Amino acid sequence: MASLAETETPDIRVRTVSVTDYELIVGLMDGRTIAVPLAWFPRLLNASPEQRSHWELAGAGYGIHWPDLDEDLNTEGLLRGARAPRGSATWRPGMA
Repeated sequence: MASLAETETPDIRVRTVSVTDYELIVGLMDGRTIAVPLAWFPRLLNASPEQRSHWELAGAGYGIHWPDLDEDLNTEGLLRGARAPRGSATWRPGMA
């Protein structure tokens, strides 16, 4: 017989976001914290602290959007360890 805890789906919506010089740290509604290297996301790595701190919830709370950077991440990808596509590594602040 399965317990209630085993049948509940974890709530992987975003609760908090912080970005240091080296890490993206995302707190989830279910209490977990995901910390990934900022180097995985060149747009965030190359952004100013002000641009990094200007984020919005997206996708009903399952995603994070940085409007100044045109960067979007979702919690499923972060939990899988998905990195930014190779093409985004060439992006630099000020590029269209």
